[in-house]
Amino acid sequence: MAVYAIGDAVPEIHPDAYIHPDATVIGQVSVGAGSTVWPGAVLRGDYGRITVGDRTSIQDGTVVHATEMLPTVIGSDCVVGHIAHLEGCVVEDGCLIGSGSVVLHRAVVRTGALVGANAVVSNGVEVPSRAMALGVPAKIRENTVPEGSFDDAVARYVANGKRYREELRRVD
Repeated sequence: MAVYAIGDAVPEIHPDAYIHPDATVIGQVSVGAGSTVWPGAVLRGDYGRITVGDRTSIQDGTVVHATEMLPTVIGSDCVVGHIAHLEGCVVEDGCLIGSGSVVLHRAVVRTGALVGANAVVSNGVEVPSRAMALGVPAKIRENTVPEGSFDDAVARYVANGKRYREELRRVD
């Protein structure tokens, strides 16, 4: 795995987390227990802090960044889909951030919410708990996500991280 310190900022990765060898983690980044960071994902904490909670999956090609004034916080039990971009935002526990979506500065995605594939959650927008944010710019549909909707996906990625830690081997 490509894990880098920059200056005095050294990533903190829980021993039970799985960081794929082709992912990149730089600087002020913490990754919690059971979390997974997949190929091509970049967590670049060079300007500000990035926090990933426990059992959260950061999928292939995702970019997570922060600013000096705006950390990026991703809670526990989240799935962040392929090729998403999160910067200077807060994603609370139990959320699904769809593939190709963008969540920008000062946006807050509340507990159990869903950001649909390719949606753009603009600066300062709040997605309420159990709501969906769909489209460009994202429109909010409240009270549409049943509690526990993403539990199976979270468990699947935690198990897949354990599998990769035990079974992944390079063959070239």
